[in-house]
Amino acid sequence: MRTFHHEFQVNAPLARVAEFHNSTQALKQLTPPPMFVKFNDIEPLAEGSRSDFTLWLGPLPIRWVAVHSDVKPGAGFTDTQVEGPFQIWIHQHTFQSLSADKTMVIDKVEGLPSNHLLWGIISRIMWLTLPILFAYRERQTRKIVEQQ
Repeated sequence: MRTFHHEFQVNAPLARVAEFHNSTQALKQLTPPPMFVKFNDIEPLAEGSRSDFTLWLGPLPIRWVAVHSDVKPGAGFTDTQVEGPFQIWIHQHTFQSLSADKTMVIDKVEGLPSNHLLWGIISRIMWLTLPILFAYRERQTRKIVEQQ
C-alpha cells in the first residue's frame, strides 16, 4: 500500500471550502486538462452515496465508481474506489479551520495499483502524477473559493 499526502491553506472560511468540496460539480472543476470527466451518476454527498464517472485520459476511458463514507459536514469525507483502475484507492478529504477566514485542506490517499496488465500500468502512471493533480487542485480551489 502506498500513501500520498497533500495539504494547503485557503484564504476562505471553513464553511465555504467545505461547501465547494461537497458540490457534485467540484470534481469537474478540480480535474486538470488534458483529462476530461463525464458524470454517469453522481449522488449528492452523504454517507454511502456513490459517484460513478468516466475519466478520459486522451482516447482512453477509465470508469471510476466511488462510495463516500465518514461524511462529517464541514469537516470532510472519504471516498473509496469500488470500481476503477486501482486495486485499492481510499481518499480522505479533511478541512480544518485555522481562523475565521483561513482553512487547511488535507488530502490523504492510500492506494494499491492494479494487478491487471493494462490497469496496472495506468494506475501506476496515475499514482506518479498525483503531485501534479493535487497542485492543480490546490490552485483551482484557491481560485474558485477565495473569489466567492
